[in-house]
Amino acid sequence: MFHYTVDVSTGMNETIERLEESLKQEGFGVLWQFSVTEKLQEKGLDFSTPMVILEVCNPKEAARVLNENLLVGYFLPCKLVVYQENGTTKIGMPKPTMLVGMVNEPALKEIAEDIEKRLVACIDQCRQ
Repeated sequence: MFHYTVDVSTGMNETIERLEESLKQEGFGVLWQFSVTEKLQEKGLDFSTPMVILEVCNPKEAARVLNENLLVGYFLPCKLVVYQENGTTKIGMPKPTMLVGMVNEPALKEIAEDIEKRLVACIDQCRQ
């Protein structure tokens, strides 16, 4: 699977707050938070599913992967999505290992595995 997605027992706002705190503990900052729902409704479109995209970055890791291959910039920053489906709040992300796999460089794969492990841990903390 190209993504990692889990169900959580909290609502959207609490989930986002918990996720931001968990990310901060791992050295990731939220660069931008974007409500897909609000933006589409603002444009007059019929979309009511609560969905927020968080773009997150760990500057040290970003520099590390970019120094290996500038094409990785196409995948940055990492995206985490919080949304509701059938009354359940979910958190998901595209797996960094899957994205970096398209570049096909062994050194990048190891870095992506580490970043993915850390982001999965941040997401999993929100399940408790």
